[in-house]
Order: sequence, then C-alpha cells, then structure tokens
Amino acid sequence: MDLQKELSRIFKGELDTSEETREFYSHDASLFELKPQVVGFPKDAGDIKAAVKFVSKHKKSHPELSITMRSRGTDMSGAAIGESIILDVSRHMTKLEKVSAKQATVQPGMMYKDFEVETLKHGSLLPSYPASRDLAGMGGIMSNNSGGEKSLEYGKTDNFVTELKMVFADGNEYTIKPLDKAGLIRKMAQGDFEGDLYKKTFELLEEYYDEVQAAKPNVTKDSTGYHLWNVWNRETGIFDLTKLFVGAQGTLGIITEGTVKLVPKPKYEGTLVCYMRDIDKLGDIIPAILAKKPATFECFDDATLWLSFKFVFAFLPRLGLWEWLKMVIALIPDGLALGLGVPKLILLIEFTGDTQAEINAKIHNTKLSLQKFKTFTYLEEDDTEAKSRKFWLMRRESFNLLRSKVKDKHTAPFIDDFVVNPEYLSEFLPKLRRIIRKYKLLATIAGHLGDGNFHVIPLMKIEDPKERAKLKPAQKEVNELVLKYKGSISGEHNDGLVRGPWLEAMYGKKILGVMKDIKKLYDPDNIFNPHKKTDATWDYSFSHIRKNF
Repeated sequence: MDLQKELSRIFKGELDTSEETREFYSHDASLFELKPQVVGFPKDAGDIKAAVKFVSKHKKSHPELSITMRSRGTDMSGAAIGESIILDVSRHMTKLEKVSAKQATVQPGMMYKDFEVETLKHGSLLPSYPASRDLAGMGGIMSNNSGGEKSLEYGKTDNFVTELKMVFADGNEYTIKPLDKAGLIRKMAQGDFEGDLYKKTFELLEEYYDEVQAAKPNVTKDSTGYHLWNVWNRETGIFDLTKLFVGAQGTLGIITEGTVKLVPKPKYEGTLVCYMRDIDKLGDIIPAILAKKPATFECFDDATLWLSFKFVFAFLPRLGLWEWLKMVIALIPDGLALGLGVPKLILLIEFTGDTQAEINAKIHNTKLSLQKFKTFTYLEEDDTEAKSRKFWLMRRESFNLLRSKVKDKHTAPFIDDFVVNPEYLSEFLPKLRRIIRKYKLLATIAGHLGDGNFHVIPLMKIEDPKERAKLKPAQKEVNELVLKYKGSISGEHNDGLVRGPWLEAMYGKKILGVMKDIKKLYDPDNIFNPHKKTDATWDYSFSHIRKNF
C-alpha cells in the first residue's frame, strides 16, 4: 500500500514520508527507536477521525497499520514513537479554546509554557506541570498523567481534568465527563457504540470491583497501568472515564481536547534549604516536615551539589552575566557550609502564602522544629523566590548539566521514575546506591521527596554492548527493590515501552488481565499505540533500543 497516497485522499493536513522526517520521529526522549512509515500533521479532530477510520478499514488486510499520537516528543518511556502512522498535533492543533480564572479548554498540541502564559493573565495555573514544562505539550501531560514539584500539594493531572474529547476506535469523537448513576444508566441504554463501551466497562469494573480497589498502589503518586480503581465508585455513584484515559498514553483512544481546572498562583513563595549529613533519620524527618504543610518538598544528592559547584560557569549562558554573578555571590555561604561536612542529601522545602510575613513564619518555625534531629549541618532560610533560585536551578538543571559535560555518554531513562513511601527511604536509598555502584552507572539522585518519587537517569554509552547488557539486570534489581518496599515503578513518566513489561510484576496476572480486557474493549483491532503499557514485552522493547545517538 502507498500509505501516503491513500491517506492523502481523506486527510487535510500535511503528510511526510521523507527519510529525514521519519528518522526524526523515530525517537522521543527515551532509549528506544521505532521508525514510522508516515508522519501526519492533522489540521483538526476531523483529520484524526478520518485516520482512525482509515486504519480500522484496512487493518485486516494490512495488520501493520496503527496510530501513535505525538505532541512535543518529550516522553521518556517510548510512548511517542511507532512503526506505522505518527500523528503530530503540535503544528496545527495548538489552540486555547477558552480560559478563565477557574478552568481552561485546550487542544493537545499547545505547549504548556504557552498555556501558562495565558492562564497567568487570569492569575491561575495548572499545578501538575512536569519538570519539562518549557518543552512539554498539553496532550502529553494529559496522556501521561503528568506530575511535578507541586503535585505534593495539588496532586497530578487526573485531579484537574474535568472533560475530554476523544476519538474512539469507531472513528467518531465523543465527550467524556463524570456521570452520576442516573447518567450512567442512560448512557448504557443508548444501544450504540458509545453506550456499549460504557456498559461493558461498568460490568467489568463491577465484576472485579473489590480486586480492582485493592490493586490501587499504596503511594501518593502513580502513573502505571490503567487507573481502573478511580473510574467507578460505588459509594458516590460516580462513573468517570476521564480517570481511565488520563494516563493511558493514547492506547485506548485519542485525546482531541481537554478541559482542566486551574488554581490561583501563589502570591508569595519561600524555601528552607537543609543540608543532611546522613539519612538515617529520614523516616522521622519527612513526616515532621510534611506536618508543616509545605507546597513543595524536593531533594537532590551530594553528587548534584558538587556538580553544580564544579561547573558553575555552565549556568552563565542561561542566566546572563548579572544574574550569574548574583548567584555566585549567593552561593558563597553555601560553599563555606561544606566545611561543616559534605551533605548526603539537600532538602528544598517550599512554602506559599498570601503575605511575606506568613512565609517568614512558616520557614522559621520549620527550621526550629528540625534542629532537634541533630543531622543537619546547615539550614538556610530563603524567604523569597529570588533567594532560593540558586538551589532550584541545581535541582532542575543538574541532569542537563551532567549530560552536557559528559560528551561520550547519553541519557538512559530506564530506572527514572520510581516511588517508595517516605517511611522506607532510610533503608531504601542506601540499597539503591549500592545497585548504582554495582553496575557502575554515572547518575545523580534527585526527586520529589515528599512523595518518595525519585528520578535516576544514568548516562551510558548504549551503543557499547557491555553497557547495553546492564540495562535489563539493573532495571530488574531496582524494580524488585521498589516492589519489595511496596512502591510503584512509575510516579510520573508512565509505562510505554520501558516499564510496560513490568506491569504483571507490579499488579499480578489477574489485575493485568482486567487491564488487558479494557485495552481489548476500547481497541479491539490494536490500532492505538501498540506495544506500549499492557501490550509491552521486554523482547520487543529491548530489540528496539537505539543503536546510534
């Protein structure tokens, strides 16, 4: 089949089959490589509907056909690449349909940074933005159920999506929003394709209700599998399919529009910075800090701190001379504090409030309450956002800094997003470090300490067979350690190709079977983003790891 020629009959947007374009779209921010046959740039939802109908019509005679959606390509799990049709919404489907102080309706191709510019005009923001906020698209944020530094206070994206427009496997667009019991009964009685989906989903979740509820990960942040436990609530009578599709990575249908709640931007912010000489009392310290209700609670390790001091000149192009000089001067006391002992961990505890006096009091009271632990070598009160900027730069930019300074290695996100309840971290983190040392991985440890969500992204020379051979056993050891401590293998970055093969280990055969039933129900011909999440296998994923960088 001449795929470009056939699609051009029903597709208004551009279609590109050039080798250069196909090569570019064969990668996202993951370890993997899948080269598409054609890349399309849909003008609107009509193009997406037409593409789905086309693939459904020809799937039996051309089983290789499928559709993978893409916004900005920052996905680290391999979910934004595919071997058939890529539909990139970042060229045309970038509109902010409407916005107010309380909510916004947006197309999936709009960049988050552009979205936030508009919401801030109303004094509001979407607080579940990821660390890649300057690069990420809204479609990816919804499809991955993204979270970030503010998720401790506000939760993840699924807490904010109130309505979706979706294209299902029949090629039609539907509006998805929460239904009460009466609305669900009416929907199931429609007797059409949509009604049948609701009916069968409800019946499946009702049949396995207790098992599904018990399967919910016992962590505050998770992006694995399908969140079936949040769809149907017997107690409230609410049936909410947005909870199924947010985080589904385009494997059940295609998001064409989303409506999200917004929150007011904090008026004042300040940070307490803590140098910890050891982490033995971390299990006691974290609850003590969380009791103070911080807005954000982040951390990074000693390697990150040393890296920032060693390559301080690398911040110059980003900051400009004057801001860089101010940062260097501000870092002098912090450098001198290292004379009291090199910290194992640096904590950033951020508070928000309506007045500067409120911020000052929160930071100072927290500092006083922590002094009893005798494990802090240095406590710095940065009562304004400007004062704490130097540490937030270290936290947010350390990975990019490491990557830019180690020229012969590449990012290897395969143990990049696990979650372990904070109470276990004193035991867990030393064991994690031992695994990193065992496999001689060049990596820093940073993350969202309040959630126990850590990002470890080693730099490796993946084209070296000896380095590639480390991936599977190292991932196995880390994931088994995470599951031993009743954690989740992904808090934000989702499953895709890299963690999909681990879903059975996390959930067991029965619950994974229910998730597979959901996949089969919504995508009977496997046209939506195949080989990801519940369909992922290690053999397939490993055979598509990049060989050239």
